[in-house]
Amino acid sequence: MTNSLRGFRDILPPDSELFARIEAAARVVFGLYGYQELRIPTLEQKELFVKSTGDTTDIVEKEMYAFTDGGGREVALRPEGTPGVVRAYIQNNLAQTGRNGKYFYLGSMFRAERPQAGRYREFTQIGAEYIGNPAPAADAESISMLVRFLEKAGVAECSVVINSLGCAECRKAYREILLGFLRGKAEKLCEPCRGRIERNPLRALDCKTDGPWLTSEAPKRALCPACETHFSGTQRLLSAAAVAYQVNTSLVRGLDYYTGTVFEVRSGALGSQDAVCGGGRYDDLVKSMGGPAAPAIGWAVGLDRMAMLLKDKPAPDTAPRAFVIAAAKEAGDRAFALLTALRADGISADFSNFELSLKSQMRSAGKSGAAFALLIGEDELKAGTAAVKPMKEGGEQFTVPLAEAPVKIKELLRGI
Repeated sequence: MTNSLRGFRDILPPDSELFARIEAAARVVFGLYGYQELRIPTLEQKELFVKSTGDTTDIVEKEMYAFTDGGGREVALRPEGTPGVVRAYIQNNLAQTGRNGKYFYLGSMFRAERPQAGRYREFTQIGAEYIGNPAPAADAESISMLVRFLEKAGVAECSVVINSLGCAECRKAYREILLGFLRGKAEKLCEPCRGRIERNPLRALDCKTDGPWLTSEAPKRALCPACETHFSGTQRLLSAAAVAYQVNTSLVRGLDYYTGTVFEVRSGALGSQDAVCGGGRYDDLVKSMGGPAAPAIGWAVGLDRMAMLLKDKPAPDTAPRAFVIAAAKEAGDRAFALLTALRADGISADFSNFELSLKSQMRSAGKSGAAFALLIGEDELKAGTAAVKPMKEGGEQFTVPLAEAPVKIKELLRGI
């Protein structure tokens, strides 16, 4: 037998049901905020991710599933969603639609990183992007929507951490200061960071090895007046929206396109790797990819990380409410018609195999967790009725006309 690849997995019930609940919560909240779904391709040109995400990031340098296809094209499985959304925004002239530029996506992402708890090489991600609004209100709305989504999905006791990386001018000034600092610390840096010093010194602050001590020792960045005003406005609006947050000037994000506000949501329940999700502004990305000047902000969350926080939450009851049994060989057709009628009336119903013995079918009904078993035997077949048997111990069996069975079952279910 051939097994699945390392880092890839089958998502089975009840995990698949938990994922579906998270996705449903996301769709409800996105609808409240006016976000529309955008479905982007799984496979893109490799260049898209190299130019947008950054050629010195871990994603591009070590983790991206990139290859040459049969036509000689350099392609890659998407490691994240934002570049694909921006490409779609530009390619389809979405700036000209007159809409508010709010989009969400949901689907598989791929990174060849080392598998660990809550991290797989194929993972499901939900993301939201707001393109075209430069105001602090867009930042505050994006963060507050993320918090509301997490709450709707059942994630509790999370903390929001925010920072500002400043605009391109702020970053340019800080880059020179940081470059001098890192050159003086080169001997203490890991090999990848030593190689990045001249190419992208800011990336060292996000290094899993050196990042923690660098962020505490490195010179603190200063914001220009415009960036300071924007960040202050974002904080003021978050407070107005009753979103609790902390400012952490050491917070950085691992992708090159981030500018201005960045943020993470963290949970102590995840241990040392406590980030549930994060995001930030990327005001220069759309233009750098050939589109119009369009400030933007977005975030993404991995469903595996969220699922780890929801494992102990009570799962909804997915058992069928009714289980139909043919207690006579010739009752199969009638039983199947009853099964169809129940489902058409909005009652979840199931069966096993009408050709099996009554004892076997009853055993299946018990294992299903159904509230009621509906039996059609010889007597019921002649009378055009069904016997209704409550599966809970002590319930009394009774008979109901077949045409009235869905209505009667609905009445009984309301009383449970």
